[in-house]
Amino acid sequence: MGVAFGVPCAEEFAEDARLLRAGTPAVRVAMLGDAAVSYGVGVRDDASYLAMAKAAGLAVARRTTGGTGVLHAPGDLAWTVVLPKGHPAAGRDYVHAYARLGAGAVRFLHDRGVTAAWGAPPGVSDDFCFLSARGEVLATGARVVGGAAQHVTRDALLHQGVLPLHVDRRWIQMLFGLPAPLLAERLVGLRELGVRDRPETLAQELADALSRSFGLDGT
Repeated sequence: MGVAFGVPCAEEFAEDARLLRAGTPAVRVAMLGDAAVSYGVGVRDDASYLAMAKAAGLAVARRTTGGTGVLHAPGDLAWTVVLPKGHPAAGRDYVHAYARLGAGAVRFLHDRGVTAAWGAPPGVSDDFCFLSARGEVLATGARVVGGAAQHVTRDALLHQGVLPLHVDRRWIQMLFGLPAPLLAERLVGLRELGVRDRPETLAQELADALSRSFGLDGT
């Protein structure tokens, strides 16, 4: 199990790729250190929101996982789980296994008094991952608090997710062209949910919860 602090998004996703290549069981949580837009493996490099992000001075980073665009900010919690394909939790249904793979994130929120569950995304944006129609999102009521995506190789599975500390609705509105009322109704961050612990503490405790959910305590 690993925990890191102040990690730039590009470095975090490069480390995820390294862990996936190694293919051994691993859990990692990083407190991100920069503002950036990440985008999934299937997104074109000329996507309009990427051009706007670059013009505004934001870093952009391609993920090896699926999905579309995600705005990251300092303090956000990015988690990584790598499992060999033969691990019982990996399964062949990984594309639809958000509830199993992301159970540690649900437990982490539950322990802080936040009831959340994995379920269908809102389907109101083609470009912003948390409000898209693809995969599943982690929601508390009608508000999305986190998301995840997967990447599988011949040998291993990468499950990669994020819990925002804050939601910068102004930037999301600018980059993805979404109306402010929709963002107020459908997105929420940890601070708005009343989670007041230091980001460093949250990163460690999220790593602990994920590790326990996969029986990887102490790895």
